[in-house]
Amino acid sequence: MARKGTGTLMLTAIAAAAFAGPGEAQTVPDLSGTWARMTFGFEPPSSGPGPLTNLTRTREGRSDGNQLVGDHNNPLLKPAAAAEVRRQGEISKTGTAFPDPANQCAPQGPPWVLRQQEIRLMQEKDQITILYMLDGHVRRIRLNSTHPAKVTPSWTGDSIGHYEGDTLVVDTVGMKVGPVTMSDQFGSPQSEAMHVVERYRVVPYEEAKAAFDANEKDFGRVDTANGNGVFIDFDYRGKGLQLEFKVEDPKIFTMPWGAKVTYLRAGGIWQEQVCAENTREYYDDADTKIPAAARPDF
Repeated sequence: MARKGTGTLMLTAIAAAAFAGPGEAQTVPDLSGTWARMTFGFEPPSSGPGPLTNLTRTREGRSDGNQLVGDHNNPLLKPAAAAEVRRQGEISKTGTAFPDPANQCAPQGPPWVLRQQEIRLMQEKDQITILYMLDGHVRRIRLNSTHPAKVTPSWTGDSIGHYEGDTLVVDTVGMKVGPVTMSDQFGSPQSEAMHVVERYRVVPYEEAKAAFDANEKDFGRVDTANGNGVFIDFDYRGKGLQLEFKVEDPKIFTMPWGAKVTYLRAGGIWQEQVCAENTREYYDDADTKIPAAARPDF
């Protein structure tokens, strides 16, 4: 069973403290720690339209992770976005992965980064920091703040947060768009108009485990430790962490859509994984294309 170190205990103490807001005291929920899951797939939202689904299924009826063919007929997609999802799916059908932020060692912003399997959430009085296991991605969320009148686009966008009872609410705008920026694993595009709202809360173990198991049923069971070095502490019976998020992008989607991600407590150690320093992909015995410059930038 995973044990909390001194640093985690300190963060827990900070998270559990009561912070005085304007006119009232507020008890902050403890969401801190290292959390993990065993798939990259999103879960259905509590209500409303969900994420795109994979048209390619395994013999067992699960999403085929080796062929990511998004449902380009989904009414969520505007015509140009539907055409792009269809184009990417045709590439995937050939057995070749189309370029995405992960296989191109590119920056990952929300909502794409929310696919990652392991996160470390650190709570402070004025800021939330979220570390992601792949490629050293970090997000910093200012608490009880506002977005600037004019946001300078960045890969992770401008994120502000506040607590609503037992829930951390994160609002992100100003995401930068690059050559392989996309909203999901099926290649849905993303524009500068994207707006993402995330809601994090701890849930009882039974609820978290049921969601965890249902997600694995949809996307395939993975062993306790997979090729990405993700470990779950299956002896742990405490609460899980659940993220529910909503995506709005009027240039890409006809309406907002949402999804959930449910984590259990991670086991093992936090492993550094840097794409540009490990260019050989274990899963297809090929080299990853890493960003390169044709000329010096200084």
